Amino acid sequence: MKKKKSFSDLIKIINELRENCPWDKKQTQDSLRTLTLEECYELSDSIISNDVDSIKKELGDILTHIIFYSRIFTEKNQFSIFDVIHFQAEKLIKRHPHIYGNVNAKTENDVKKIWEVVKLNESTQRKSILDGVPKTLPSMIKSWRIQEKVGGVGFEWANVSDSIDKIDEEFNELKLEIEKNNKKNIEDELGDVFFSLINFSRYLNVNPIDALEKTNQKFIKRFQKLENEITNDNKKIEELELKELELYWEKVKKL
Repeated sequence: MKKKKSFSDLIKIINELRENCPWDKKQTQDSLRTLTLEECYELSDSIISNDVDSIKKELGDILTHIIFYSRIFTEKNQFSIFDVIHFQAEKLIKRHPHIYGNVNAKTENDVKKIWEVVKLNESTQRKSILDGVPKTLPSMIKSWRIQEKVGGVGFEWANVSDSIDKIDEEFNELKLEIEKNNKKNIEDELGDVFFSLINFSRYLNVNPIDALEKTNQKFIKRFQKLENEITNDNKKIEELELKELELYWEKVKKL
């Protein structure tokens, strides 16, 4: 039976590629950045589809990127992969005083409050809990993280009904601005509606990014079935009226 490769084997292979492969030689942290983002999205796709083999593969790709970045910074005499591992281990211990210290935490919310306080105390550059939210995050993820962070220190609705009331309030304000046809205010109020819906998802313990992506995938499958049904009837989708399309849509939903 062939011996499985180890972590040290992977480091050795990446070092050899960096030294001998023309492509790997040219890479910098800047050139790798967008590739790393792509790998993270591919992992996300694999998790949503629950493809275990694909998850394993994508985790390997991300691990390769982590080692590759570390190699690049080792060449600059700034840090190595072992510094990364040491720093992460120390950080995990420090951020879990309820496990490695004498702090009490009975619930998930207790843990989140501890994290936010510890992270704020860790950094001399952070003056706000929200300073830890990356500026380049996609807007929906950013809203989710903002609300998670402020909720971690108790700044949130007392119960789910308050969150629903807030959605109703924001939606009514949006309808008023639509009636006035005020484009700028419509944009502002629509943003408030989205923000409120994302906050509501936290009370349901549903990740809005995952929920929306599942709906995207469901719509794609249904629409492609609709296209197939229309083609099978020797018709062209662009020539059909909306009422006809709705009939096909109801048909594929039943299918």
